[in-house]
Amino acid sequence: MKCVLGVDVGSVSTNIVVLDEVLNVVESLYLRTQGNPINAITRGLKHIEKKLPDNVEVISVGTTGSGRILAGVIIGADIIKNEITAHAVAASREVPDAQTVIEIGGQDSKIIILKDGIVVDFAMNTVCAAGTGSFLDQQASRLGIPIESFGEMALKSTVPVRIAGRCTVFAESDMIHKQQMGHKKEDIIKGLCDALVRNYLNNVGKGKNIQPTIVFQGGVAANKGIHKAFEEQLKKDIVIPPNFSVMGAIGAALLAKQHVKVNNTNTKFKGFQVSELEYDASSFECTGCSNLCEVINIKNNEQIIARWGSRCGKWETMVI
Repeated sequence: MKCVLGVDVGSVSTNIVVLDEVLNVVESLYLRTQGNPINAITRGLKHIEKKLPDNVEVISVGTTGSGRILAGVIIGADIIKNEITAHAVAASREVPDAQTVIEIGGQDSKIIILKDGIVVDFAMNTVCAAGTGSFLDQQASRLGIPIESFGEMALKSTVPVRIAGRCTVFAESDMIHKQQMGHKKEDIIKGLCDALVRNYLNNVGKGKNIQPTIVFQGGVAANKGIHKAFEEQLKKDIVIPPNFSVMGAIGAALLAKQHVKVNNTNTKFKGFQVSELEYDASSFECTGCSNLCEVINIKNNEQIIARWGSRCGKWETMVI
């Protein structure tokens, strides 16, 4: 059984997918990064390996996400791609007529505009966490509601309240104020969903030509309250693909398969046994110029296997 591996390492979650030769999802894994991407990568590989049959042959590997370089070094990636490209490729594969991709993850959000499967415009919000998964987790915990029930409760609202959603601090204080006034939890939650969608459209989506078919992906797509709020404010149907939470990993896998095929090369995949090795990360400040870049070291058995982080590329050439 030949398969393709895709890994998406983010600040909140690490996602791994395995595609078969006809690019169907065979296995997928969504787990929390918990501030330790190396542990998440090795733990995820162990878990995926146990779920696969013994005769699996990995023919290509791709990585994406904020930890894509780290993942690529550890696993032996054939291609390392940014999140915009990976999510766009996956959306075009899962929803061929997609023209707009709304992606909201744990700590950032993005919008991608496609034309005939090609990215023609995009925007990202990495400054404010309002509307991201981590903020919704925090508010669900504060209200004593399981995050899995958050969206369902929003749908029960009959008189949603208006919440200030331009900032996480203001949103939280406004929610507390509305609670003190005696508003129902479901009305406050629906108001929060509406506010966060307004914030997204007024910031990330500002000036973008949002046309159907609109695809909603990322972990927050599981929230039915956010989904409904998008449909109400855009006045358009929004498609959530079956594998919405691991689309970045799917895109990385698709790009890896294409890369190996086009270049007619063998995979650089180091094997699932890399999950048994010990890795250490450290950093130092390069004083070669006024940029004072932070350079990352990755060591295995006390030997540096990779370095990156300098703007000029000086240290990247020292990858062993």
